[in-house]
Amino acid sequence: MATFVSAVFLLVLGYFVYAKVVERIFGVNDENVTPAYSKTDGLDYTPMSWWKGTLIQLLNIAGLGPIFGAIMGALYGPVAFIWIVIGSIFAGAVHDYFSGMLSLRHGGEQYPSLVGRYLGKSIKAIINVLSIILMILVAAAFTAGPAQLIAKVTPLSYQVAIVIIFAYFILAALLPVNKLIGKIYPLFGAVLLFMAVVIGVGLFFMDHPIPNVTLENLHPNQLPIWPLLMITISCGAVSGFHCTQSPIIARTMKKESDGRKIFYGAMILEGIIALIWAAAGMTFFGGTDGLGIALAEGGPAAVVDEISKSLLGTLGGILAILGVIILPITTGDTALRSSRMMIVDIVKQFGVKVDSYKKTVLLTIPVIVSTFALTQMDYTFLWRYVGWTNQVVATVMLWTAAMYLLQNGKFHWICSVPAMFMTSVVCTYIFYAPEGFHLAFQPSMIFGLTLTLAVIGWFMVQVRKSRVSDYQPLEKSAS
Repeated sequence: MATFVSAVFLLVLGYFVYAKVVERIFGVNDENVTPAYSKTDGLDYTPMSWWKGTLIQLLNIAGLGPIFGAIMGALYGPVAFIWIVIGSIFAGAVHDYFSGMLSLRHGGEQYPSLVGRYLGKSIKAIINVLSIILMILVAAAFTAGPAQLIAKVTPLSYQVAIVIIFAYFILAALLPVNKLIGKIYPLFGAVLLFMAVVIGVGLFFMDHPIPNVTLENLHPNQLPIWPLLMITISCGAVSGFHCTQSPIIARTMKKESDGRKIFYGAMILEGIIALIWAAAGMTFFGGTDGLGIALAEGGPAAVVDEISKSLLGTLGGILAILGVIILPITTGDTALRSSRMMIVDIVKQFGVKVDSYKKTVLLTIPVIVSTFALTQMDYTFLWRYVGWTNQVVATVMLWTAAMYLLQNGKFHWICSVPAMFMTSVVCTYIFYAPEGFHLAFQPSMIFGLTLTLAVIGWFMVQVRKSRVSDYQPLEKSAS
């Protein structure tokens, strides 16, 4: 119990202390006119209050991620608490803050454009493709799950549920951000927080005590903590999907100082939600063995349903069903919105004008068709590929932020250190995972570490180049 309480306290402390350090290093200026005012278009660029932006950002980045991912990650034991706290404060929230604030500083630019600006056009081309693939995978995975549940609890078939969800997706992706998302998402964000708070309080009244921290691997199947835990718990620690969502809210911000509340704050809230559900999974079922049995029988959705009903009765059951249906849908629709915005940016780079609502709709159709086709595939198959592409995207965003800081003579270590860490995670995972090269663990570690050192070597070259460029102007001015 002491570990859980301490973990929550550290997350809150991270917001009030480390977030201010990050904000100071970035350097906010409320005199700057934000894109919400300079580019107002009534569709994506429109001013919204910081509290509404925070709740929308929370719902966009969270959905079921910090619930399902945390429950799956809880199989490793209380070591999951450590990853959630450290990951949220020093990696995830920093990642989200810079992805949002750099977008704000560059006129609401999408993530791939930011990558191109600081890492080069070749990396941008790769990230453009990878980001859109991630958006489509997320939208498809977060459509299939709710559709299956709708088919289970209502007379509707799976295909009919899919069609209904996609009809909503089209509205959410194409309507002005303040018409649908801005009106109902803060309410859904409040539902997500309410569920977490109630479950968090209920933890102290369960039959089993909340386990205290241990570095021991308690996974029933003894799967390795490194790097699997960092891929399993992404939302709630660090997630690349977030940097694709941050520009949506960056285009609605009234002033730069709201960024700490919106981007860093929403990530800390998500970390607390993940912490609560990880603790609930371990505690409610009396340990990781019991949780493993429950997951094998019904998956994370059944675990959420059982815990919610036990603590809240009928209300808990309703909230659980609403959560498992609504929360992933609200993540899937903003994924499609982000992909639509990315495609518009790509088309504009080729000199094509997107100056009408009709053109915007036409550019969205290929994404919707591709997503719909993927919903016909197995949900678990889709989710495996979401995991590693998601963390590759996060890693590249951290390197982008590190290069921004380096090029501007600022303290880059707040981004470069977590970027190095996540590079080692994704490199090792790609060699080890079944959806990667599926090598044995030790060779995966060796190859992963070698590739990581190569990336770090590249960055150190950039650091040396930066020092030389800083020195040369001084020589010229002295002469």
